Amino acid sequence: MDLTAFNQKAEQLRAVSLVISQHGRQLAKANWDDDCRRNIYSASKSFTSAAVGIAQREGLLDIGEKLVDAFPDELPAHVSENLRKATVRDCLTMQLGQLEAALMGGQRPYYAERNWVRLSLSLPFTDEPGTRFVYNNVGPYLAGVLIQRRAGCDLVHYLQPRLFDHLGIVAPTWEHDPMGYTFGAGGLFLNVEELHKLGLLYLQEGQWNGRQIIPADWVRESVKTQADNGSFGYGYLFWRGEANSFRADGKYCQWSVVLPEKDAVVSLLAECRDGEALNRALFDDVVSQL
Repeated sequence: MDLTAFNQKAEQLRAVSLVISQHGRQLAKANWDDDCRRNIYSASKSFTSAAVGIAQREGLLDIGEKLVDAFPDELPAHVSENLRKATVRDCLTMQLGQLEAALMGGQRPYYAERNWVRLSLSLPFTDEPGTRFVYNNVGPYLAGVLIQRRAGCDLVHYLQPRLFDHLGIVAPTWEHDPMGYTFGAGGLFLNVEELHKLGLLYLQEGQWNGRQIIPADWVRESVKTQADNGSFGYGYLFWRGEANSFRADGKYCQWSVVLPEKDAVVSLLAECRDGEALNRALFDDVVSQL
């Protein structure tokens, strides 16, 4: 694969690492900086989505479960009708019913309330859940906490034997909240090869080395459009994209882009503030060759 055109743009767009696989083999890898673990920001959400699918298979939760039943001890004094309707599924589709995003990166250091579950549920549920897409860290955070409470361990320890060990990912660092819960909406640190393995796993509908790690039906549901986001659509903590692709997507362009029609995965770590330009370069100069 000729990466000359992409290489010419990579430094300016602050790409860090790139891996390309097709038909079960790696076609290319490039590094423009140290090949180390980095914060993949909201691409972490896709690992939380995988955890929800595994937890549902194990009977720890159901995505139809209402938040008022999942978190009965941390509800506000007045529970609105919209909050009463909100489900775990709404947490995964960014249609929770809260008009304002919370628990975002610039907000987290400044909350006086240490119990972020109580904080999250106290925020106004202005819309009926399932009716409006608003990108918000509250949903994936609550879904992650629910798994941890039901499983009795944090998300890293929950996923280590169920996912990470299979993929060869050893004890990754993941951000925690003030109560010690893994922050399922962001803050997982991986290198590009490790993020790439998630894309490969989802390309194979949850199967890895002959074992079904994540239920195939969960994978299929997760990556199809579950919510209208004004673009290509949004699944269960996965973004839809051009060329019938889907991706794990983190701030500053931490991506694992899965292209089922090309039987390919393209993964990228970057420090880029112009995601549109980098996405265009990726599709024009890399994906077009597949």
